Amino acid sequence: MRDDEQPERERACPSCRRRSRLLSLLSARLDYCALKQGRLGEALALDDDTLMDAMGGGRRAALRAAYGQFDPAEPVCGSRHQAVCRHDGSYPPRLPHPDGPAMLFVAGGVDRLAALARAPMVAIVGAVRASDYGIEMARTIARGLAASGVAVTSSLRDGIGAGAQAGALEAGGGAVAVLGGGLDVACQAHRRSLLARTLESGCAVSELPCGCSGRRWGGIAAERIIAGLAEITVLVESDSERVPSIQVAQALDRALAAVPGRVTSQLSIGPHALLSAGVPLVRGAEDVLELLGDRHDLNLGRRASRAPQARRELSARLTTVLDLVGSGSDTPDELEEHVRDPGDVLLALSELELMGLLVRGDGGRYLRRE
Repeated sequence: MRDDEQPERERACPSCRRRSRLLSLLSARLDYCALKQGRLGEALALDDDTLMDAMGGGRRAALRAAYGQFDPAEPVCGSRHQAVCRHDGSYPPRLPHPDGPAMLFVAGGVDRLAALARAPMVAIVGAVRASDYGIEMARTIARGLAASGVAVTSSLRDGIGAGAQAGALEAGGGAVAVLGGGLDVACQAHRRSLLARTLESGCAVSELPCGCSGRRWGGIAAERIIAGLAEITVLVESDSERVPSIQVAQALDRALAAVPGRVTSQLSIGPHALLSAGVPLVRGAEDVLELLGDRHDLNLGRRASRAPQARRELSARLTTVLDLVGSGSDTPDELEEHVRDPGDVLLALSELELMGLLVRGDGGRYLRRE
């Protein structure tokens, strides 16, 4: 949409838009709430008057004055974005109230968001600094889900979420990226191209107006939107047992699942804690689809993925290398110790990479793409 074009009518009422403005005014104080477990959620559940009394402090009078002077006729982040509140029929029905956001700013169109929210949706969450293994697992799962008509939601601030967005795009599916600040400022520079690609078939949403960075609390608050949008939340990696999106999903009685990792990895702490508690194990998209079908009696038709994966008979030579990479011999030096012709390893790796069955990670290591 060009800047000189006007979006269709706004779908956010003045009271909900005023609420969003209030949160942006309280951004610094909400950061203090984010330091204590559970306190941020309690603050966000308060009504406007109570929130101003509780957090206004010495600025309470000025805060109330700014709140009262808010003009609901202000444009929404220019002409490229829209807004929708919980009082409109297009608002995602799974988002909780009163703990959820009063409204969302939307890039990509409210109608598209409504269509994605009506479909089965899965949240893929995990560590900000994810491993190559975690990013590739998120990507693979999201690609399989999108190819089956399931929408994916995630953050763009972490490696797991970015991997999930990329995987959904590879399959030509729809995805919802949830940002922790205004749509014009919250996306990191190195993720802007991914965001632009997401908007071609999906959406980006935020509960904060343009110009508000969201600071630290915005990213944590965004986790409750991610979990609220989804029917199942899949944890791929986390170095902590306390993951905000998982805690929100548990409070909402939404289904959880986890991807196992290496027992020696710090990033496996969160998923393994869930698995020990009896949460279903996820090895790929098929496991998530089975959970969706069991939970909601869905008939999910598989569509052919557009991802460039080779579906052909592999030679014994390539099969051997592929299996060795999957079992942990993931560098050329390690592979040369296990194959009959060490000089053929680099050629086999190149062939498998061209087929889309391997991808290169950090440190010269290779990862399988299921």
